[in-house]
Amino acid sequence: MTDSTRVHYQEELQNLEARALEGLDMVAAQLDRAAEAGEHQDTELAELVVASDDVIDGRYLEIHQSILTLLATQAPVATDLRLISALLHLIKAIERMGDQCVNIGKLIPIAGHEPPADERIIKDIRTMGQQVRAQISQAKRAFETRDVEMARDLVHQDDLVDDLNKEIFRIALEIGDDHDRREWAMTMILVARAIERIGDNTVDIGEQVAFIVTGLFREFQDASHPGEPVPQP
Repeated sequence: MTDSTRVHYQEELQNLEARALEGLDMVAAQLDRAAEAGEHQDTELAELVVASDDVIDGRYLEIHQSILTLLATQAPVATDLRLISALLHLIKAIERMGDQCVNIGKLIPIAGHEPPADERIIKDIRTMGQQVRAQISQAKRAFETRDVEMARDLVHQDDLVDDLNKEIFRIALEIGDDHDRREWAMTMILVARAIERIGDNTVDIGEQVAFIVTGLFREFQDASHPGEPVPQP
């Protein structure tokens, strides 16, 4: 590979990373809309969330195809291969996060325009959305700067989301005997679960940051023993 070809290749790889990370901004905007739709039972906004997912899917396909082309036409060295692998994981996580926003958008109309809502659950849903929104921004910064400590901190940030998810489930179980009220609460459990999964995806992205830097893949938290960090080599 000549020097000029190498420079062009590096520029192309950098552009791919920037385009992939823009996908996180798209997801953040989708989450904002989905959370607002859930808080205000805005079915029109919920429909917009569902329709807008095509943009995220398009970005996923664009990056995926570009990476395949890069692999077919260039000869990436070991460090570049780590970044390329991480970008494939990143864009897949973004696509899944977009799908979770769609799930929220599809759930909102089920509860109706003026459901018998419980303010405690609404408040927790709002807080979950704000927290995961912050995690998306943190995951993006960690990836951009290759900051492993910032990436690892996502595990602790996500603990709040997990706790709120459990709290919503507890409130829903104790919400009373009114059929419509219970149905709304069950719908909100599914909304909270979707937001919680987006939070998990930010942790997955953080793990890819560590992989780029160290060349070793280690989960930040043992899925078999939630809350317990994985011993580091």
